[in-house]
Amino acid sequence: MITFDDFQKVDIRAGCIVRAEPFPEARKPAIKLWIDFGAELGEMKSSAQITAHYSVQSLPGRMVMAVVNFPARQIGNFMSEVLVLGVPDEDGQVVLLAPDRPVAPGARMF
Repeated sequence: MITFDDFQKVDIRAGCIVRAEPFPEARKPAIKLWIDFGAELGEMKSSAQITAHYSVQSLPGRMVMAVVNFPARQIGNFMSEVLVLGVPDEDGQVVLLAPDRPVAPGARMF
């Protein structure tokens, strides 16, 4: 088990996807994302294996939740700076987590 203090170390923020591109170089089907986390954090990048339910065209303007304080990770020729959060559906395909009401980009989950 982790403590509540441990959980508070994970910085989870709401972000708005501003750009999405195919990522054909990835080992598993993925999409490159550029996400706006507001004035404090700015725009950050992520690679997400979400191609089963989302197209590149459907993602800009969508809000997502992401961990913003993990170290950046090189994925192929792309540097992923945040971990976009999702849960698997009955087929194991990722469904993105998002606020169910409008919130400002960069709003922290607590």
